[in-house]
Order: sequence, then structure tokens, then C-alpha cells
Amino acid sequence: MALFGDPFRRFFLSPTIYRTSPGSPALLDWLESPTAHIFKLNVPGYSKEDIKVQVEDGNILVIRAEGGKEELGKEKDIAWHVAERKTMGKSDFSREIELPEDVKVEQIKAQVENGVLTVVVPKDTTHPKPSKVRNINVTSKL
Repeated sequence: MALFGDPFRRFFLSPTIYRTSPGSPALLDWLESPTAHIFKLNVPGYSKEDIKVQVEDGNILVIRAEGGKEELGKEKDIAWHVAERKTMGKSDFSREIELPEDVKVEQIKAQVENGVLTVVVPKDTTHPKPSKVRNINVTSKL
């Protein structure tokens, strides 16, 4: 069963990864340290100008990139015989990730180096959110 395409995935996965471009070259790793959530995406061939990172709706991390905008066939006296690089190399992609509640969205940092986009989302360690799991003592009488 593919949970990422399932509309009920938010009940099975926490936090939720929302939309992903089909066939996206931007494979994602999500790491968590005591002070931050760290997202690493493969973005070979993309420059920092190609990539847009933003937070929408308060807690949705959105990462978008646009592939090459090379115009095919615009050069005078040039005949194209094969044009695979535009679609095979850099295609548009989008990733949307629901961030946990204990993050500082105003302090998010992003960097592209050696074909890897790293997004660091600091945690709010001064106001830790209560655990979603609460242990209840079991007694023999109510």
C-alpha cells in the first residue's frame, strides 16, 4: 500500500509529507537533531537562483525548482537533432512538507552545495510543546 498517495496518509505518518512532483529528481532525507529539523534534497544541476524555499499557510515548507529554460530552435541557422537534456536533466519539481509545531519558521536557512539543498529548520527549545503521548496510570478501581 502506497501511503504517500493515500488521502488518509496523515493518520499513518506524522508529520505529513504532502505533495511531491511525480518522478521528482529531488529525493528527500529528513533528519532531526535536538535543536533542528534538517532536510536534504538532491538538486544536481540546479543553482540557488533555480530554487525557491518558502513557508506557506504557517507551517508548510514548500521547495520548488524550475528546470532549464533553454529555448530550443530559436538560434538562426541551427537545426536540433536531439533534445534530451532539457527533460532528462533539470525538470521542474515541488515538495511540500508539513512542519512540526515546535519550529522557528522565521529562522529557517537554506543552502545549495555540490548538488544538495540543505534546509535547516530550528526547533523552539524554549517553549517545548507537550508530548502527544500521555501515559495514564492504570488502577484497579475508578
